[in-house]
Amino acid sequence: MLTKIICLLLTFAGVSGVFGVGENMPATEQVWLSFGRNDGVYAEVRTTEKVIALTFDDGPHPVLTNKILDILSEYDAKATFFVIGKNAELYPDVIKRIAFEGHEIGNHTYSHLAETNSNSEKLKTEILKTENIVYSLTGEKTKLFRPPTGYCSKSAVLMTKALDYKTIVWNIDTRDWAHRNKNDIIREIKSGAGSGSIILFHDFISNNSDTPEILETILPCLISKGYRFITVSEMLGLDEAL
Repeated sequence: MLTKIICLLLTFAGVSGVFGVGENMPATEQVWLSFGRNDGVYAEVRTTEKVIALTFDDGPHPVLTNKILDILSEYDAKATFFVIGKNAELYPDVIKRIAFEGHEIGNHTYSHLAETNSNSEKLKTEILKTENIVYSLTGEKTKLFRPPTGYCSKSAVLMTKALDYKTIVWNIDTRDWAHRNKNDIIREIKSGAGSGSIILFHDFISNNSDTPEILETILPCLISKGYRFITVSEMLGLDEAL
């Protein structure tokens, strides 16, 4: 069962920002099945190389994102952060750090706008607004899009493709935002991750997050098995189906 994300603008523990909370909706995988690489939609990459893409949605967060960056640096792992434009405005120094340390920045709209609550034209406006914010901070334009909730209609896919974006979803969803048992998440990643996997985490979560602790466990484990952690764009360059 997929999760519908409701956008919230809140202040908690002295931190303001936009993030998502969950509510059940029909499985997004059924939507993805109608699209393919020719549409610019990727849930994983077909490669025999032992590479995995860690992705983080909804940030940046002034505390949690920095914790995650510290851990990634410790293990020489790269990741892709799908940022919300509003949060990028609130925490520009974190955006600059993400880029400076060699990670990739993707686009998650300006306000966590789900297409189920909008339309492709409003989505386009928010994508371009976020793109401009990131460009003003890093000198690089975003070219990967992750749709809030994971839902993407045909019109949205065509629109993002016309903007020269690739739409990136996932094949492993940790649902860390729901404060699931961390050992269950660790077990699912260890058993499910493989060459070309795209793993979904979040770096803006209400209350406390176990995501840093989960990373501290899975990174050394998977590295010991020969896996490398690279950005989504780097992994797309290895896609044997292209």
